[in-house]
Amino acid sequence: MTDEQIIQKGKNVISIEAEAVANLMDSINADFVKAVKMIYKAGGRVVFTGMGKSGIIARKIVATLSSTGTPSIYLHPTDALHGDLGMVRKDDVVVIVSKSGNTDELFDLLIMLRRLGVKIIGMLAVPDSKLGKECDVVLNVYVKEEACPHDLAPTSSTTAALAMGDALAIALLEMRGFTAEDFAMLHPGGTLGKKLLLKISEIMYKGSDIPLVTEETSLKDSILEITSKRLGTTCVVNSAGVLTGIITDGDLRRLLEKNLDINSLKAIDVMTRNPKTIKAEHLASFAIQVMEKFKITSLIVIDDNQIPQGLVHLHDLVKLGLQRK
Repeated sequence: MTDEQIIQKGKNVISIEAEAVANLMDSINADFVKAVKMIYKAGGRVVFTGMGKSGIIARKIVATLSSTGTPSIYLHPTDALHGDLGMVRKDDVVVIVSKSGNTDELFDLLIMLRRLGVKIIGMLAVPDSKLGKECDVVLNVYVKEEACPHDLAPTSSTTAALAMGDALAIALLEMRGFTAEDFAMLHPGGTLGKKLLLKISEIMYKGSDIPLVTEETSLKDSILEITSKRLGTTCVVNSAGVLTGIITDGDLRRLLEKNLDINSLKAIDVMTRNPKTIKAEHLASFAIQVMEKFKITSLIVIDDNQIPQGLVHLHDLVKLGLQRK
């Protein structure tokens, strides 16, 4: 094949599969509504099953539903007939994914599911198949042709089933009023979870790790505090422990440019007054926004009495992947 033929073949596959997905529009109908409501009202989980490539697609749909507020599991048809059927409860809803609708293992499983009394949704490319006639609701995922030149390897059919699964998931997400915060609760290890859940109190430097000097501390000792805590800054407090200023590496560089006698200076002489602060209960993502707005690299965490409780540094937030793109 020439390079041009390879490119054309790739485009043909995309075109065929795009058409297969577009043709699903007619399947988003009253049966789709019934399926969504059946799942929404179920007291249990959604149990997906399918053989071969359909089983792989079923697993992906399970992952999407579970992460968007609809508890779901995958059940292998053969394993189900050898004991795993015990994981299905009467208040579950089962979704069978199949292209032909005539797979023996799935039909044998369907008979057993009927005995359990569960509701069954078929996601089938042949609605009037043997399976289709026994399902409570059928979602038609018919495709005109596979992208495979021999019309054998599941390509368009699996893409169509996957798209139908996404349609179910998003419709259910909307019905449940599932929010970004809900999503974050189910993805605490991801960047979104950190942005929406991680609080300043969970990541700030605190206790003896806070760089801290008093207004009367000599500049020399203030520099030692900045150096020893390795955060490029130190809080400055008055005799009552109330925050009055901050000294940063930048303040020290600008001070050296003035050729002053630094041996006689105290923290109060060089500090920047009214430093930017934040409360411990704020989200870490909010700290990023403040730092970007004022072009600073650290924020002092204070309590209601303006007493330092911690310090958060930009570098730590960046490491957590919280910086805005």
